[in-house]
Amino acid sequence: MLKTRESRDFWLLAIVALLVLGAGLGLRDPWPSDEPRFTLVAKQMIDSGDWLFPHRGTELYSDKPPMLMWLEAAFYLLFRDWRIAFLMPSLLAALGTLWCVYDLGRRLWTRKVGLYAAWALLFALQFTYQSKRAQIDPLVTFFITLANYGLLRHLLLGPNWKLWTLGWFAAGLGTITKGVGGLALLMILPAAIASLMHWPRVRVHARDLRFWIGPLAFVFAAALWLVPMVVTALSQDNPEYRAYLHDILFRQTAGRYTKSWDHAQPPWYHLTVMATAWLPTAFALIWAFPAWRRRLRRRDARYLLPLAWWLLIVVFFSIPGGKRDVYIMPALPMMCLALGPLLPGIVRRVWAKRIAFAFAAILGALLLGAGLAMWFGEPKFETKLVADRGFTDGGHALFGLLMAMGAWALASASWHRVRNGVVGLLWAMGGIWVLYGVVSYPLLNPSSSARGLMEAVGERIGPDVELGLVAWKEQNLLMADRPATTFGFQTKWSEQLSKGMRWQAEAPQRRYLLVQEPALSQCIDKAKATFAGVSNRRRWWLVPAAAADATCVPQSIETQNEADGQDE
Repeated sequence: MLKTRESRDFWLLAIVALLVLGAGLGLRDPWPSDEPRFTLVAKQMIDSGDWLFPHRGTELYSDKPPMLMWLEAAFYLLFRDWRIAFLMPSLLAALGTLWCVYDLGRRLWTRKVGLYAAWALLFALQFTYQSKRAQIDPLVTFFITLANYGLLRHLLLGPNWKLWTLGWFAAGLGTITKGVGGLALLMILPAAIASLMHWPRVRVHARDLRFWIGPLAFVFAAALWLVPMVVTALSQDNPEYRAYLHDILFRQTAGRYTKSWDHAQPPWYHLTVMATAWLPTAFALIWAFPAWRRRLRRRDARYLLPLAWWLLIVVFFSIPGGKRDVYIMPALPMMCLALGPLLPGIVRRVWAKRIAFAFAAILGALLLGAGLAMWFGEPKFETKLVADRGFTDGGHALFGLLMAMGAWALASASWHRVRNGVVGLLWAMGGIWVLYGVVSYPLLNPSSSARGLMEAVGERIGPDVELGLVAWKEQNLLMADRPATTFGFQTKWSEQLSKGMRWQAEAPQRRYLLVQEPALSQCIDKAKATFAGVSNRRRWWLVPAAAADATCVPQSIETQNEADGQDE
């Protein structure tokens, strides 16, 4: 009976996780800021056959390693549907991360601890939200957590040289996913210190020659991409390849860390992220910190290693001036793992139940209030929202969705009351995430993905007309219904427009330009151009040859395409 119940509890977790994280799969296209960029690169890999050097339009894309793009392209070859393929890496990575946390909790303590730790991770706001997006962070979080899984099982339950090797290999894969993947190996530092201080249960086994299999596995994993890329770049007389090599190996890694050029934040920024984006799980820290202190005094390395690693990650990302909330997301699974043994007692506390109930009730009230305010509130706000998002129903479907989310959360809190406040909170958040995926995806997709704009442009110009893009965003090229011509991406908009007008003048009867409004300049007769629509809060114009003066030199335009993560 015990095994049956344990199996049922695990499969309940698995089914809920799949429902919450997978709700809406196949119902939307990639949304800015990063999703269209990565999917466009993956699509161009398939179209060109060049999987080694990613391209964004005609330019090499060196901001990120290609692991996520490879996986998106591979899933497209499997499913033949980009709406499914682009989200599959994040979904599977999130499920894999949950399993690692569950299994670690089960092996280090009990199956119940593993379940509590996984539930805490599943409903942490940052984890759920990011896992429903096609960005690199869920994937690198999985590889780092998998590395932690292998290392912890070896260090605390070992020696286990297969899992030691797995940990290093996963860290190598994390490194070619995002440069910080190797931070998982910092787990060895507190283990080594604890071992030297003769803490029970923890050993590094550094004197065994098999220790060095781990570093070799790391090098091998990183070399899967680095070696062929470096060899190809250096063996060909192509300055673009060499510039790509220098940028991705130096500027986007060590250079980005030591001289961060965007997302400037104060040193305590990540503390505010953990206090907000890790809710409601972070509420448990009120009782966890004293309990952790007592267990560390008892020299329990099962707490020391994940907690010390969490601290090292936060310190590491707090040093540079540039910070983003997702930088410390890989630390969240280890926090939840350390919370796991404490949660069965914490959730029975009266104040924990009250806080959970209040959080669900406040969340529901805010969502319901926002929906009602938008429906019955200031007409100017509604008009602006409709204009920015391109809604055809006056935005009422979105307002209704917010009210439905709020009503569900309030109903969940009311049904379970304070006595079962934690259960009511899980029901509230689970329903909100499912509604978010199933309802908001198709509702927001036409304007958020640029599909609506590009379909309208295609219908307006007809199937036999060539289309050029000026001051374009990745979603425009990705959603185009035909092979579109681009004139650079990081190129200045004035230069893009100049090249575009010359290209158009070569075949004026069958070539149109789609231009973002700030890039029109004095060379375009706006009276002869056609307003194409709004997408992602940007206004776009369709420019025929009659509206463009190809001999004109566009005035310099200051606004440029944003760097990674700067788009909305």
